[in-house]
Amino acid sequence: MSASELLSYEPATGALLWRGAVGDVDAEVAAARASWAGWAAQPLTNRIEALRRFGNVVRARLEPFADLIARETGKPLWEARTEVETVIAKVDISVKAYAERTSQRRLDSPMGSRMALRHKPHGVLAVLGPYNFPAHLPNGHIVPALLAGNAVVFKPSEKTPATGAFLVECFHAAGIPEGCVRVVIGGPAEGKALAAHDGIDGLLFTGSASTGTALNRAFATKPEKILALEMGGNNPIIVWESPDVHSTAALIVQSAFTTAGQRCTAARRLIVDTRVYDQVVEQVVKLCGKLIVDEPHATPAPFMGCVIDNDSADMLTESFLELMMRGGRPIRHPERPITERPFLTPGLIDTTDIRDRPDIELFGPVLQVIRAETFDDAIAEANNTRYGLSASLLSQNPELYDRFWANARAGIVNWNKPTNGASSGAPFGGIGWSGNHRPSAYYAADYCAYPVVSNEADQARATIGIGLRDG
Repeated sequence: MSASELLSYEPATGALLWRGAVGDVDAEVAAARASWAGWAAQPLTNRIEALRRFGNVVRARLEPFADLIARETGKPLWEARTEVETVIAKVDISVKAYAERTSQRRLDSPMGSRMALRHKPHGVLAVLGPYNFPAHLPNGHIVPALLAGNAVVFKPSEKTPATGAFLVECFHAAGIPEGCVRVVIGGPAEGKALAAHDGIDGLLFTGSASTGTALNRAFATKPEKILALEMGGNNPIIVWESPDVHSTAALIVQSAFTTAGQRCTAARRLIVDTRVYDQVVEQVVKLCGKLIVDEPHATPAPFMGCVIDNDSADMLTESFLELMMRGGRPIRHPERPITERPFLTPGLIDTTDIRDRPDIELFGPVLQVIRAETFDDAIAEANNTRYGLSASLLSQNPELYDRFWANARAGIVNWNKPTNGASSGAPFGGIGWSGNHRPSAYYAADYCAYPVVSNEADQARATIGIGLRDG
């Protein structure tokens, strides 16, 4: 591979999937800057129509799109199909959100004048996308940004460039001006160049906390630019007074191991009432042993595929060993069933006795289990993190949920539901190291346009009634 070319391999097989030229950040930003004003000047109905055409293009290409996502990420085909369906659904959700959160409206005003609230696009917005949902998550920024009248320069993860290029081609095929949606293929250098480019008016980011905090520092001297960060979580799921052990175990497994644990909302810490610890853990281990871990197109369909690459799989197994060395008790070791491929079976480790547990996001199928003596201890443990994205309580006691909801430090607080699977029709975001108070999904409309308040009258009428000299 030359420095001017990027290759993408299928993690499940190692086969070469795609190759493409590394992009020119300056040229792509310039193209977007030359196009955004014309796009913003179009009536909103035109932009809505164009984005609905985009949804129809994606719908017509659903199977090849899903196949590409499955091959490039290693996730099961059924899950890739769900991701493409979410891309389609984002259009109508964004139209509704724009009307509700950034619509034009009249405000109360003194007699003889009127006050109007309207919203304007920022201009050119950069979007940095992750590899775990390489179509859905960047699309969640791109669609509302375009709807508001912005142009977008999108840099997909270097681990999933083929999906990013396919997504942008769908926008172009729908008749959205090519200058309004640009793609930059490349690695970290291109991402840094795009984030630091003087020609962007803001950055919409989904990824790791380390990258997000670096961006936050870089943008501290650029208050004129919008910055929206979604940075993952070290998410807790508490089990307390939940007698249906089978359903409890199923919700825990769904929370921790869907998408091979590569979701920012995945459960990382299982906090269990000591009195039911043995039976809950036993049922979770039993269910994990039944999960099919296989390549995306396998029959029968797998519950989960591989993680994104061998480096990630190695890091996860090394982290599991590090937790053991710190005093963690292994319950179920993560295994590598296929030599030299990044498949990992679910791993569980009891970290109750580790003093100063590392507050990190292990982005894969590794679940820490922690015993708690009281419910107050369980809540304290749930909040024992710098992150604050998602938290869930499995319990039949509504009073406990009231206490949990009131005290849990997270942007998503669920009851008898998984920590993951958040709705695109609701705001999505967290606190602490999980974001910078710019929730996405339904609230993406808020950071894609800024409010403009106008005090208006048909004629200029004014007098100064005080403070004037006679004559």
